[in-house]
Amino acid sequence: MGKQSIDSIRGRRQFLENYRVELTEWAPPVSVAFLVILIFLTAMLQYRMGYMGSAYVATRDNLTEALQNISPTVEDDTVERERPAADGNDDTAVPVQTAEMIPQMEEVYTINDDSAGWIKIDGTVIDYPVMQTPSDEQYYLNRDFNGKYSAYGCIIADTDSTIGTGTAAEGYTDGTAPGTNIILHGHNMKNGTMFGSLDKFRDKSYEQSHSRIKFSSLYEDREYEICAVFLSQVYKKNQTDVFKYYQFFNADTEEEFNDFYSNIKSMSLYDTGVDAVYGDEFITLSVCAYHVENGRLVVVGKRIK
Repeated sequence: MGKQSIDSIRGRRQFLENYRVELTEWAPPVSVAFLVILIFLTAMLQYRMGYMGSAYVATRDNLTEALQNISPTVEDDTVERERPAADGNDDTAVPVQTAEMIPQMEEVYTINDDSAGWIKIDGTVIDYPVMQTPSDEQYYLNRDFNGKYSAYGCIIADTDSTIGTGTAAEGYTDGTAPGTNIILHGHNMKNGTMFGSLDKFRDKSYEQSHSRIKFSSLYEDREYEICAVFLSQVYKKNQTDVFKYYQFFNADTEEEFNDFYSNIKSMSLYDTGVDAVYGDEFITLSVCAYHVENGRLVVVGKRIK
């Protein structure tokens, strides 16, 4: 499925920061080569400053505004169907995808089939599509929804996150169940866009008034309540005696679940009052932080819907 321009669907422009250098008549007599080098170095400096949350400021005529009317609703009129086993033994039948996409998310998917969902936190600027590209996890690190260069990038679902394709209403017999933990990554932009506003969740009072995370897969609405907010970091591969939250995606045993859960609760900056038990699902929002080298601020929500 080819990607279409969001402009042709919504008639809105995707934001881009344009760099321009104007040479006036009073400019000193310098060589053309020097001017070219100066312009290049100035552009690169501005790019680096805006890459992960400095003074980079852009006009917010972005995708969220272009698709601001998208508020996915769950479609429950799915029909259960199973594929018979090769030997005709129904006991080994496996579920087949029969769930239909939410109409609004289908529209987003039609524009860009790398779309895997939508995340929104009421009262914040977080209201973005979620992209997932298993063949190249960092594809949207510096690309916008249309695949054009942008220092803002997109919200990215970790390659190892299983978002799921069916609906909880049907017990996921109409598709595939999500994993225990879905991890989303986003840039920490200085102007607060993308995941730049997650820093506010260090304040307990702010969390209490923005405690619900809404995430829609292509097939259903989901809702999570924040259960932990903590600071961490990306550790070196040879460090094995540390808690690497970013490596937890599925709990095959209660012990694995408890290890993740006990760690995020003990590391939490405060008690959110939300508890979880084996079998619960999580969504983890991860953004760069600067308390240590390769630091991360992490917000974890427990699924309640």
